[in-house]
Amino acid sequence: MIFGINEEKMKELGAEYTITEIRQQPKLWEETYNIVKSNEEKIKTFLNKKLKSNTRIVLTGAGTSDYVGDTIYLYLAKKLNLRVEAIASTDIVSNPAEFIEEDVPTILVSYARSGNSPESVGAYDLFEENVKDIAQLVITCNKDGELAKRAVNSDDNLCILMPEASNDKSFAMTSSFSCMLLATLLIFDIDNLNETKKYVDIVVKQGNYILENRWQDVQELVNLDAKRVVYLASGVLKGLVQEMCLKNLELTSGRVVSLSEGVLGFRHGPKSIINDETLVIFMNSTNKYTNLYDMDLIREIHNDVGNHKLAVISYTKNEELNGLCDKYIEIDGKEIPEVYTAFNYMLFGQMFGLFNSMRLGISPDNPRPDGTVNRVVKGVIIHKYDKQV
Repeated sequence: MIFGINEEKMKELGAEYTITEIRQQPKLWEETYNIVKSNEEKIKTFLNKKLKSNTRIVLTGAGTSDYVGDTIYLYLAKKLNLRVEAIASTDIVSNPAEFIEEDVPTILVSYARSGNSPESVGAYDLFEENVKDIAQLVITCNKDGELAKRAVNSDDNLCILMPEASNDKSFAMTSSFSCMLLATLLIFDIDNLNETKKYVDIVVKQGNYILENRWQDVQELVNLDAKRVVYLASGVLKGLVQEMCLKNLELTSGRVVSLSEGVLGFRHGPKSIINDETLVIFMNSTNKYTNLYDMDLIREIHNDVGNHKLAVISYTKNEELNGLCDKYIEIDGKEIPEVYTAFNYMLFGQMFGLFNSMRLGISPDNPRPDGTVNRVVKGVIIHKYDKQV
């Protein structure tokens, strides 16, 4: 039984893969740590050779893979004291002149579940062909994908393969997202691998508890039958809520309108989405200063007229929140850098999308059986790039 659903019922609902892949994540996080640990010397050699004081790091991917970079680029930039950017491969391919800097030493970090998306391969090739000092770091879940094949055939590049089980079979990426996120944090902090092990152990333990015991809280949110869902967060969590928003949109096949936004940006127009059928899900920051702004908006939405609903997920205990929202979910987590809290926050968002899908009678494993949206994007033509044009 997972989330109160037996194996036979999972198959009947068309949810077997999605449920299993969400549930397996804490185990795969341990495996990801061990993979990075086993490649420790190879990673150190790569970074010592390629990481310089003027190196530009570009984190790229398409869709969910893009949101890996969006979630962690701020943290990495501050930690490394380097220029770190998250740029979608879809943007790179369509506008290479805007993003490629020929004379700047660059590490392109490519994220991919399959490694076969046309834009992912296209971005890799564009940087390879148009940057003089380029190093490629591929983090992928598929050893047979095109990206993995390209990276392993070059001595200057590095490919780190995620646990085999993270190559999700379901439509929506879940364990692939979280494993690639964790791998990046560990790789770019490779000299402190023994220290970061304690953070991994904490989120693994808390993740297992959440998946075993807190899924009923998420089911209560789904039972509100919201027609619109808004995810709000700041800082590193702002990148994460883009992914949580996408999970709900994908798994409900677009039937539940989903929006993500930053806390202060929400008042500047996007707040117009709130009506009596809206559920606002707030992922509360652990940064004390940032949390002041979180609390201001939580109080504002709570006091607004209307029948909208407000849920707040908090990593640490905050008694005031009990009286300010319709549903308060407290992780009561151990103290860790905020970027690592994303691993526990994301489980709630993934479960929410899953339960919403099943509520609507949609197969989470294949929410678009008409084939108009595909697990691996089809129909993209990669046009030859002439930088003189």
